[in-house]
Amino acid sequence: MIDIKRIEEVEQWLIKERIDDIEIMIADCAGISRGKAMPRSRFIEGMKSNSLKLPESIFGITVSGGFVENEYLKDTEQDMTLLPQLETICLAPWQKDPTACVICHCVYEDGRPVPFAPRQVLQNVLDLYTAKGWKPVVAPEYEFYLIDRQEEVTAAPTPPKGKSGIRDAGNNTYSIDGVDEFDAFFDEVYEYCEAQNIQIDTLIHEAGPAQFEVNVNHGDPMHVADQSFYFKRLLRQVGLRHGLFVTFMARPYPDSYGSAMHLHQSVVDIKTGKNIFANEDGSDSELFLNHIGGLQKYIPKMMPFFAPFVNSYMRLGAQLSSPTNLNWARDNRTVGLRVPAGGNNARRIENRVAGSDANPYLAIAASLAAGYIGMIEEVEASK
Repeated sequence: MIDIKRIEEVEQWLIKERIDDIEIMIADCAGISRGKAMPRSRFIEGMKSNSLKLPESIFGITVSGGFVENEYLKDTEQDMTLLPQLETICLAPWQKDPTACVICHCVYEDGRPVPFAPRQVLQNVLDLYTAKGWKPVVAPEYEFYLIDRQEEVTAAPTPPKGKSGIRDAGNNTYSIDGVDEFDAFFDEVYEYCEAQNIQIDTLIHEAGPAQFEVNVNHGDPMHVADQSFYFKRLLRQVGLRHGLFVTFMARPYPDSYGSAMHLHQSVVDIKTGKNIFANEDGSDSELFLNHIGGLQKYIPKMMPFFAPFVNSYMRLGAQLSSPTNLNWARDNRTVGLRVPAGGNNARRIENRVAGSDANPYLAIAASLAAGYIGMIEEVEASK
């Protein structure tokens, strides 16, 4: 049950911002936003009465819109109660009329969490860390392509033209001018990120035609996953406003570079605030090496979380900077597990296996779970 005082505060904010329409949403297993739109009065009343509902079959929807039947989803399509996480409420700035959106947590009528809801899967992993007195910190990097709008979803993608009128040929790696070709698009991305309280870091032009990378700032994994969920939707919406499609497909062009979700992860001690991956003398801690060992041991068993589609596997080992194995090394982008340069507080591992097409909640959960088991089981890292 959501605190009544907090509901009243949100209602006053909605009135102040003249927001009459609310989008309540969850991420399905493919990371696609599913939910409902409703007037402000229905949203407020629904929170007070716990009457915001969606069927659990949403988590059986495939990326192509079909339904999967399995032992976890009941034939009755029983309802889930949606609990809006009010810390995630923000504007949907691309909408014509003032509109807010909010991410929801899913529970059954008796209050039990829906165990296969992606947000709950991540929460379960975070609870394991908390029980040990640890707090993980993550920072994802998202690569994506801008492509021309097309009527047929099965048509081959085409790189768009920039403001110069020249079609991006994929020879602008790290080029500032290559970014400037689409400055109107990115100016609006930054504007909308500010409206949605999404903290993003650097922007670069990657190696593919109209391929870019944006980093989400490091932080609490659930907060970062929520921001990633919002960010991917935001990019698609801004693209539509500029006559573009944005795709997070792992490898949309068979003869060009893939798009990854590189996940930086570290762990701090809750009491001291210190990074447990580094010793006082700057050397790697045993827990750090065990964390890497867990990633090496368990990532192969968790690949559906990192590479959920057939196309996902076309990226792996296909081009420069794409991981070819689960070795670890310092400042080496050909391995699956890279240790970036940095001091004690910055000691982290970069999991380079996940594709940009992965559900951020599930990919973050799987990566942290593998590292956690490695630390608990004291798995030795191997080069």
